[in-house]
Amino acid sequence: MPKPVLVFGYGNLSRGDDALGPLLIDYVQERCDTEAIDILTDFQLQIEHALDLEHRELVLFADASVACEAPFELNELEPALEIAYTTHALHPASVMAVFQSIGKGPPPPCFLLAIKGETFELGENLSPNAERHLRHAESFIEELLQNPHPAVWRSKKFKESTVI
Repeated sequence: MPKPVLVFGYGNLSRGDDALGPLLIDYVQERCDTEAIDILTDFQLQIEHALDLEHRELVLFADASVACEAPFELNELEPALEIAYTTHALHPASVMAVFQSIGKGPPPPCFLLAIKGETFELGENLSPNAERHLRHAESFIEELLQNPHPAVWRSKKFKESTVI
């Protein structure tokens, strides 16, 4: 039986700042209490990941983003199918919509922790700015996982006091 909370980091470790999601997962595995938390990582989200939402009470997706404010943003997601030519590289909201469309009912509360990235070239290392953003996100995810309840997560906003 799956654990009630799923933390899912995705991205490519070989593409510079795209590694932010998987690196955050490494941190969670090493430093956080995972007794009630399942952890997944992959290169990208696909329709099959909808099944990973089953029997969950709360889901956190973690990914790199060029569009978010530095160092990171936490947003609650709503199911939304995106129209695309492929079923690969889905947005988490699309994974939620697939879950709903295959008759599993409404998805659990899902949040996206987007970490600011800048460079995504193949063979690049994590940029210095992304490394700083990751450190902030690590502190923040520890706070989140200490109290894994949707109402608490909805009230969480990044504050300057959280900056290391």
